[in-house]
Amino acid sequence: MVNLNVDLGRGLTLKNPVMTASGTFGYGREFEDLLDLGRLGGIIVKGTTLHPREGNPYPRMAETPSGMLNAVGLQNKGVDYFLSNILPEISHYDTRILVNASGSCLDDYVEVCRKLNEAQRVDAVEINISCPNVKQGGMAFGTTAAGAASVVKAVRKAYSGCLIVKLSPNVTDITEIARAVEAEGADAVSLVNTFLGMAIDVERRKPLLSTVTGGLSGPCIRPIAVRMVWQVAKAVKIPVVGLGGIMSANDALEFILAGASAIQVGTANFVDPSVSVKIVEGIEDYCCRHSVDNVTDLIGQI
Repeated sequence: MVNLNVDLGRGLTLKNPVMTASGTFGYGREFEDLLDLGRLGGIIVKGTTLHPREGNPYPRMAETPSGMLNAVGLQNKGVDYFLSNILPEISHYDTRILVNASGSCLDDYVEVCRKLNEAQRVDAVEINISCPNVKQGGMAFGTTAAGAASVVKAVRKAYSGCLIVKLSPNVTDITEIARAVEAEGADAVSLVNTFLGMAIDVERRKPLLSTVTGGLSGPCIRPIAVRMVWQVAKAVKIPVVGLGGIMSANDALEFILAGASAIQVGTANFVDPSVSVKIVEGIEDYCCRHSVDNVTDLIGQI
């Protein structure tokens, strides 16, 4: 048997390195009838904010070559609703439950994480300082080392569990941001979030998204994401979680070999709702074929 367990720090261990990315898997409930959620290493629920958000006007999704643009805008009913109505319904899942937390200002991040800190079944928090689809907060904090560090420093005082920081690729040097959040107490970093992109309907001469620009995801960004994971894994000592266009076990293994301790599956969930479990099985098969006893032995082994 292959040992697929991975450690992301501060007591957060996963039964395998495969998680679902925030915003692409709902709260897990939507996929209950499509796959065995207990086979996953973890579920990262959709972005959660202090107050309810309606999100951006429609249209807010558009297909692109080998990917998609989205400008959903962190639509959710707020952290209090999540804790009182959603978390009790998903607490029985035999997998790790991580919450992606976002805010419009520093105080919002702190208050969301303070509330999540009191919830027993929240296994970790992923701080979203990289969403390109909101006018305030999100990527505004994640594009400078000082801004990213300020969020992590404040949140670290409010949240005692495993703190993962989701990094934006829309920066000059992502390793600088990674080192900054590591210095302020991040237990791990996840990367990359979506790239800022745009698409135009040439017949109507109008953008395809109501917000004009949106976040680009899917296979088209994978080579850049793998490169960034490789760079960050060499720059920090904390675990790295890789994501960006993972569609198969081979894609996931690219990230692991580049230095990721775990991975997240995002856009692929829209194509094949059961793809995450197939990736778990594919990684295990790879380890068996190559006589690898522990998946951690593959981390960074290019």
